[in-house]
Amino acid sequence: MRRFFSFNRLMLVWAMLLMGMSALSAVKLPRLVSDGMVLQRDVMLPIWGWADAGEKVTVEFCGKRYHTKADKLGNWQTTLPAMEAGGPYVMKINDVVLQDIMIGEVWLCSGQSNMELPIRRVMDLYEAEVRQIHYPNIRMFRTSNRNDSDTPQNDYKDGNWQCAVAANIMDFPAVPYFYAERLHHQLGVPIGLIQTAIGGSPAESWVSGTLAKPYRDEWEQSQARIDSIRQSRKNEVPFNWFAEVNSNDPGAGRWSKDGVDVTDWSQISLPGYWTDKGVTQKNGSLWFYKEFEVPDSLVHQPGVLRLGRIIDSDSAFVNGTFVGTVSYQYPPRIYSLPDGVLKAGINRLMVRVFCPGGKGGFVEEKPYEVRLGTQVIDLTGDWKYHSGGEVKRSGLPGNLQFKPGGLYNALIHPVIRYGIKGVIWYQGESNTGRALAYESLFQSLITDWRSRFGQPEMPFLYVQLANLGRPNKQITESGWAQLRDAQRRTLSLPATGMAVSYDLGEWNDIHPLNKKDVADRLALEAMRVAYGDTSVVSSGPLYESLRVEGNSLVLSFSSVGSGLFANSYLDGFQIAGEDGRFVWAEAVVLSRNTVKVWSPRVSHPVKVRYAWEDNPEGANLMNKEGLPASPFEAK
Repeated sequence: MRRFFSFNRLMLVWAMLLMGMSALSAVKLPRLVSDGMVLQRDVMLPIWGWADAGEKVTVEFCGKRYHTKADKLGNWQTTLPAMEAGGPYVMKINDVVLQDIMIGEVWLCSGQSNMELPIRRVMDLYEAEVRQIHYPNIRMFRTSNRNDSDTPQNDYKDGNWQCAVAANIMDFPAVPYFYAERLHHQLGVPIGLIQTAIGGSPAESWVSGTLAKPYRDEWEQSQARIDSIRQSRKNEVPFNWFAEVNSNDPGAGRWSKDGVDVTDWSQISLPGYWTDKGVTQKNGSLWFYKEFEVPDSLVHQPGVLRLGRIIDSDSAFVNGTFVGTVSYQYPPRIYSLPDGVLKAGINRLMVRVFCPGGKGGFVEEKPYEVRLGTQVIDLTGDWKYHSGGEVKRSGLPGNLQFKPGGLYNALIHPVIRYGIKGVIWYQGESNTGRALAYESLFQSLITDWRSRFGQPEMPFLYVQLANLGRPNKQITESGWAQLRDAQRRTLSLPATGMAVSYDLGEWNDIHPLNKKDVADRLALEAMRVAYGDTSVVSSGPLYESLRVEGNSLVLSFSSVGSGLFANSYLDGFQIAGEDGRFVWAEAVVLSRNTVKVWSPRVSHPVKVRYAWEDNPEGANLMNKEGLPASPFEAK
């Protein structure tokens, strides 16, 4: 009996050893190479991963086997031949089986928040359409990683491929999704999206290696200054802005409850910026109170509180019940009202707003209402308000976000071996005010990525900055216009395309809702640049040259399609003489691709610019296909 148990123990030990050896020798795959992935059609396809040094690796795909083995460092790679679009397929890599693989078109999506903005944020515009989305062959890969890295990473810490179906669609980024949908219909193949965009990211964070070094040096110097300030204050009690607000706020923990007496509170009309309405406090918290009436028939209807956009952060309470909070100014305030919160008759809304300095308020021309079923209760107009906690000092400056090169290392480097068709890019807001540097930086970024991906003319399509801010009919300099012009000049690089969007934005929102028209314009450029359709009119007029004729300038344009649209008065042009002082100009279409510009105030014009404002409302030069001309400055 003892010998029997000893034998069993020996077999158990051997089994555990074999299991351990199997675990050690199992191949490891990058996150991108996983169930549901979309592979790029018509190109050689690297498949790679890691294993024990010297381990043999066999990839089985579409009835063929491809053999390789891991090198001394445990890296392995094999290359599949180019294949046509199709699927679903199964891939086996040693003992790892990957299911539901498609072959089609793969696009890398990058930039900042307008490329990242999810479908759920644009439902006001597209709700009916979104509810019908079911495209299992449009797929997106996205990792949760939002941090930069000091060194190039070989893989993502997490992430998977998801299909564009009801269960996932709210988290799909809006511009990439609508872009993919357009391509899917036009090309009839699966579309894969690799989403890497990060809100607030400057272009410097997306370049690699030596290109990032001068920007990194400047960034490190700024960090050293911050560290020096911290060191000088090391014996001070750390300043906590929110704690300071709460300690000075008589309403903290009290005014959010039901039944607050507001008879002696001041009155204010909302929406609007409170500093424009006589409120002098800029740094701290304010409380805003509004009563609204709910009929008996609507009390138990599904309820949503809409509070537009608030600068900078807020917490909302209905009848003393907390219903929602947003910690920064850009997202729309859409707060669900649980059943039982509302009551028949008068209801009380209290909103506590935090503003760390500057111009705080409720942004105009946004929805402020309670929605109950199909009924809407308006919340604009008279409110009561009371100062909360005022803060006299600002906090210690924090670290500057995103190291130069850091997002390339963390989010782009893990993709460079994965076959892609091209890049769509929406970024620039974080680089406004630095347009001259941006032109060189952006062109270097495109060239850099093409080199890293081994595609010298990889299609690179991008969105020009949208309009923002109140229209200003006074002639001023515009950092946004300067950056748009830098983006326009980047079209000098081959295989690039630009979607003009200054007519698609919202004056009061850096994240405009209209993402579908942006995506459609990108898709037009894709058909020309990436898919060789020379018949498509993919953009609006692009400035080409000028000549002086007497006291006028005659401008020539390319990308005019069927011709410049001539059936309207042209607006948006400015000209200047040798003194460099711009004035508003008259303009008319002369021919299918020329425009004449003049002003009686400038006898010898030498410079011209078009749509040269943050929000160039009224600028209307376009081709007959309805695509707007790009802003520009020329002499």
